[in-house]
Amino acid sequence: MATLQGTPILILKEGTQRTVGRDAQRMNIMAARVIAEAVRTTLGPRGMDKMLVDSLGDVVITNDGVTILKEMDVEHPAAKMIIEVAKTQENEVGDGTTTAVVLAGELLKKAEELLDQDIHPTVIARGYRLAAEKAIEILDEIAINIDIEDEEILKKVAATAITGKHAEYAVEHLASLVVQAVKKVAEKTDSGYKVDEDNIKLEKKHGGGVEDTELIDGIVIDKEVVHPGMPKRVKNAKIAVLKAALEVKETETDAEINITDPEMLQKFIEQEERMIKEMVDKIVEAGANVVFCQKGIDDLAQYYLAKAGVLAVRRVKQSDIEKLAKATGAKIITDIRDIKPEDLGEAELVEERKVGDEEMVFVTGCKNPKAVTILVRGGTEHVVDEVERSLTDAIKAVKAALESGKVVAGGGAPEIELSLRLKQWAPTLGGREQLAAEAFAAALEIIPRSLAENAGLDPIDILVELRRAHEEGKVTYGVDVFSGKVVCMKEKGVLEPLRVKKQAISSATEVAIMILRIDDVIAAKGLEKEKEKEGGEESESESDSE
Repeated sequence: MATLQGTPILILKEGTQRTVGRDAQRMNIMAARVIAEAVRTTLGPRGMDKMLVDSLGDVVITNDGVTILKEMDVEHPAAKMIIEVAKTQENEVGDGTTTAVVLAGELLKKAEELLDQDIHPTVIARGYRLAAEKAIEILDEIAINIDIEDEEILKKVAATAITGKHAEYAVEHLASLVVQAVKKVAEKTDSGYKVDEDNIKLEKKHGGGVEDTELIDGIVIDKEVVHPGMPKRVKNAKIAVLKAALEVKETETDAEINITDPEMLQKFIEQEERMIKEMVDKIVEAGANVVFCQKGIDDLAQYYLAKAGVLAVRRVKQSDIEKLAKATGAKIITDIRDIKPEDLGEAELVEERKVGDEEMVFVTGCKNPKAVTILVRGGTEHVVDEVERSLTDAIKAVKAALESGKVVAGGGAPEIELSLRLKQWAPTLGGREQLAAEAFAAALEIIPRSLAENAGLDPIDILVELRRAHEEGKVTYGVDVFSGKVVCMKEKGVLEPLRVKKQAISSATEVAIMILRIDDVIAAKGLEKEKEKEGGEESESESDSE
């Protein structure tokens, strides 16, 4: 609101909230730091879990950063921006979400200290950006090169991603499954390896223990065989993958058929039966003895298929249909009239097995399994969900390590090394940007500090020891949270993909800069809520008067 010669002029709508200058910055930084603090205690192998209960009463128990942040019902716009960082990190590299969020929170905390010294936000932003670029350069220097044949190193990368989650006690078994699965679907290209993680299907079934989780060379479909008369096991399967329904199609246009006597009705029914029999005959003539259908299979078609000794499964998900085609080499058929013997896929065995208390169809022994399945098991639904999240992280971590061909030591080792080197480099900037670069270097120490705190160790002692080790040139030394000592993380087998660290630093820096540059928050949200309330009260009073 402004005044002109004592007359108030309304510029913004009534009820609009506006926060300006340092107040706006302080509020935004505070909101972002609260989010970072919420996930900080989950960092590392000794991190704690969070129990999230949604409005319907559904419970999620996890210490996966992005899952926690997605489930949280957040109102503040700056807090939402921090959650975006976690989502980006998850989509890009699949791991390091907590690291990225915690780092963003700490960068903002350090920035607030600089703002209190009257350093302009744009200067801080520039210093942060230069420091982030330098940090990524240093990371490339200290990275360790790996190859697809380094199975042991890849297992360590997978194990590092799983450690600290529920699946920890079966970590060796799960890490080995993940590496086998990724190696099977990895494709060699001119620039290195490419891994499409969508080709690794995670199928969940609670029951058994986490150690019962297994890798299947092929596809598992959570469906059962449609007809009791069909074989439950087919060796040397010739597989037809259909996107069309095995039913009589309804006409495209609205049509009426007037039937005047029973004979006509009989002919009509016979014609329908003939059409269905022709469809089944086409499939059998092509040599198929297994049918996977994305749509429905008519009762009569089931009968004819069973009579021909064909195993059939209906209503298979689109994603499973695509994976089946990849794994078995089948062509997805959209019109049954076009089916040819060369369109069929091959597998050594297709069988229905009982898993837990439900039947599932296993397609194994595929000729070229470019799609595989990990059947995830666990005592309860919550455990299975958390194991699935751990495996997803591990698959993405191994993928990132393979594709970039580089890893770095974990346990806070790269962060301490970056912190030391950035502090040495900062004076070369000169000017006030130097202070921002030094603040950036100090902020990186939050990762080893959090690891130590979460393990119940003294963070100051650990940081002093770490700094000393790194000043002596021990680049791979980090916090071993189990022994409480500073040791070589490479020897300990704690390794993370270089890409995860790079992405965490760049996305945390970007969001911190973005929040820093906001000096005015205009929120018209309260107004809508007031209107809704008033509208609700009016309608109530109207109904009362009626």
